[in-house]
Amino acid sequence: MMNTKRIIEETKVERAKLYGSLLLFTKVFYKLRTGRDFKISRPIGRESHFISVCKELTNVMRGELDILVINIPPRYGKTELLIHFVAWCLAKCPDCNFLYTSYSHNLAAKQSATIRDILMLREFHDLFFVNLKHSSKAKFDFETTEQGSVYAAGFGGTITGRGAGIKGIEPDKRFGGAIIIDDAHKPDEASSDTIREGVIDWYHNTLLSRRNNGNKTPIIFIGQIVHEEDLANHIINTCKNERQKVISLPALDAVNNALYPEMHDKEELFKMQQENPYIFAAQYQQRAQPAGGGLFKKAWFPILENEPKIITTFITCDTAETEKEYNDATVFSFWGIYKLKHGDLNIDMYAVHWIDCIELRVEPKDLRNEFIQFYYSCMRYKIKPALIAIEDESTGTTLASSLEDIQGLQILKIKRTKASGSKTDRFISMQQYIAKKQVTLPYGAKHTKMCIDHCAKITANNTHRHDDICDTLYDAVKLALIDKTFVNMYIDETKSKKNEIINSFVMANNKRKQLRRTERWQK
Repeated sequence: MMNTKRIIEETKVERAKLYGSLLLFTKVFYKLRTGRDFKISRPIGRESHFISVCKELTNVMRGELDILVINIPPRYGKTELLIHFVAWCLAKCPDCNFLYTSYSHNLAAKQSATIRDILMLREFHDLFFVNLKHSSKAKFDFETTEQGSVYAAGFGGTITGRGAGIKGIEPDKRFGGAIIIDDAHKPDEASSDTIREGVIDWYHNTLLSRRNNGNKTPIIFIGQIVHEEDLANHIINTCKNERQKVISLPALDAVNNALYPEMHDKEELFKMQQENPYIFAAQYQQRAQPAGGGLFKKAWFPILENEPKIITTFITCDTAETEKEYNDATVFSFWGIYKLKHGDLNIDMYAVHWIDCIELRVEPKDLRNEFIQFYYSCMRYKIKPALIAIEDESTGTTLASSLEDIQGLQILKIKRTKASGSKTDRFISMQQYIAKKQVTLPYGAKHTKMCIDHCAKITANNTHRHDDICDTLYDAVKLALIDKTFVNMYIDETKSKKNEIINSFVMANNKRKQLRRTERWQK
């Protein structure tokens, strides 16, 4: 009898501890669910971001906040905290209602399934006496026997018959649930105005209408900044009173201490910043690049006094769009690929040398003649161009067709698709190669200053006026450095030549052996 009483008392103590601390609840049930320890970060000079996030989520649960925006880098444990927050709230208030949203239904459903797994743990039931309805078999839509619920939805989808919060309750008296937004934007789609604005419209026209208690149902947004006009910044701009809070957690603080050194130490973060400055500023520093900020710095384009050892060459073309032929330019660029060296040491990395470039504005009827003149000038180079890449659209399609009768001219038609992303996506994708100084230009060439000045004006939000020269740069980087089309061709060709030499040597050696055998036989 005494043992039973002691067990009950100990259980009450443990329950009280778990009720009182979201972080402790997370550590305990993460361990029970995964078998692994939930390790708290230990940054220098500031408190752990796990503690910071748990404090603010607890304030939502206590009814102190209506809107909470937490900007935090990707893969820093935000989702684990959110799913344990929902389970923690259901342990304390089994009748509260949640809408758990993300940029895709599958992702939101994955997180809600984990919440359901926590609620189904034997230890959870023994401590908190919370049961799921037998009819709650869907992992994205389930209810407790106390009329609480969790419903997962992807942005842009429909939400039928479900809501967040409890109608008529006062938040400071008790908690009724919340709308949770866990990454509203897919990062590689955030530069699309259409997709980004669609997310914001869905937030206003669909998600906000699902609050059972009107403005008293809290909204929690957690995720990284992905664009200066994304949903996070949109919500932040509406936060104007003490019940609406924003906390920003950059990966590097003002004195360059890492937020989560166990995930990324500061040396790793510096490298990430150097290789992808725009993405790092937004997603890791929570500081979207301001309007007019350039994607490419002039210092990233080395100017070489001595020409590198070119292994192959090619041409990229960006022709004016028909409907904009007066303002738009046509650009032809000539490129060489070479292997980088550090002193006398060869490294396994290639670069492109911008040998020549011309920008002109011509009528479509004169396009072929202008290209032929540029092509002939490239043919005078010591290594002839192996290929001409032309975008298969508008006047580019016409130009490619008009050149098909020229013998020995290999044309690659480049098609732009949704899979290749927007123009901004493409420019951002090549930023890391330019930041690593893998695009060089010749000293004293007439096009060098023009090309560098043009690229320095390119922005992520399309505030630049023209990007024709940069379009030819992207195609060159894509072919040579991203896809490595020409590099692989060169490697294959080199291997083939080496094999030919080896085979020739073997055949010659075999002939000499055969000749010596014949001579010995004749003697």
